Amino acid sequence: MIEQIRGGVTAAAGFLCGSTSAGIKNPKAPREDLAVVYSELPAVAAGTFTTNLVKAAPVRVSMEHISSGEARAVVLNSGNANACTGPDGLKDARRMTVSAGLVLGVAGEEVLVCSTGRIGVRMPIDRIEEAIPRIKLSNTASLKCAKAIMTSDTFPKEIAVRVETPKGVFHVGGIAKGAGMIDPNMATMLSVITTDAKVSQADLKKVLGGAVEDSFNRITIDGDMSTNDTVIALANGASKVRPPLALLREAFDAVAQTLARMIVKDGEGVTKFVEIALTGAASKEDARKAAEAIANSTLVKCAWAGGDPNWGRIMDAMGYSGAKLVEEKVSIDYEDLPLVRGGLVTDTPWKKVQAVAARKEFRIGVDLGLGKFSHTVWTTDLTEEYVRLNLGE
Repeated sequence: MIEQIRGGVTAAAGFLCGSTSAGIKNPKAPREDLAVVYSELPAVAAGTFTTNLVKAAPVRVSMEHISSGEARAVVLNSGNANACTGPDGLKDARRMTVSAGLVLGVAGEEVLVCSTGRIGVRMPIDRIEEAIPRIKLSNTASLKCAKAIMTSDTFPKEIAVRVETPKGVFHVGGIAKGAGMIDPNMATMLSVITTDAKVSQADLKKVLGGAVEDSFNRITIDGDMSTNDTVIALANGASKVRPPLALLREAFDAVAQTLARMIVKDGEGVTKFVEIALTGAASKEDARKAAEAIANSTLVKCAWAGGDPNWGRIMDAMGYSGAKLVEEKVSIDYEDLPLVRGGLVTDTPWKKVQAVAARKEFRIGVDLGLGKFSHTVWTTDLTEEYVRLNLGE
């Protein structure tokens, strides 16, 4: 049985976290912007990172460190992405891991690093090194850490689950940040997921990869992929429970999908949460192409912002997606209302469909009628507020 509980990233036994203010973006600002997540026990580690060819320094350093398959801690900051900062940026990212390691009593290579914020600005590494020793670790600070890594987010994102098995109880928990520059492969965000289950590094990598594919890789807000995308999983085995991989995957899915949906709902300036459930594609790749084309279409998203269930724009987006499509076989539903059948509009009363499109959350079902493959994407509308928020940083 999987039960949602409090505790976030420290719900799993043997994990602590803490945060403080380092004045990273503004030395005079009092908000906390630096956090550490730490395992008291040795832990296996797995990670997924941005596929953007422009990778931030913290991504490069974390990819190096995690290649060992083990890690004890993650140091995270908001206010500066440490991206496009050259050799100095790499030095700064490594200094962050070494500084955190000195405080925690572990090697710098056992510390991973995540950063988010403005691109192309040198990290104020001296202020960070001064701040790290001020961090007080506890098993009740998950929410504070989730707040510390926020940028344009409007609310902190954390979740944890408790899983009962015949052999005992284990936990999975996590925190995340993300609101803008969100697009799959991976979605632009940071997340740390912890578990006290016993699992090999190879199996943890499989579980995390599958969970990310079905959560963070299925969200899009603005179609922009970041330089800093990172999801890190740590497993320390403190529960002494080695669950079946299917059950561990189910728990990871529960955590990752909840965090992913939170990110979409917190999209910059958004007013709608929309699920695109595409079925009947001729291939897995076609299903993904068609669903993402709908989810990322500026015209479609603007229509949703206006409460307009504009099915013609949906058809148009699928037509240029690169997916195999036969117009005369397409069906489109808004929730349970049939709007398009055989590529043509139905006689469903327009006002009923408009009422669905006016909701804050709704589901669009699309059937291509060509095969057995499906794909789901969680996305948003596009509003004037989004444009206003992104006129500058």
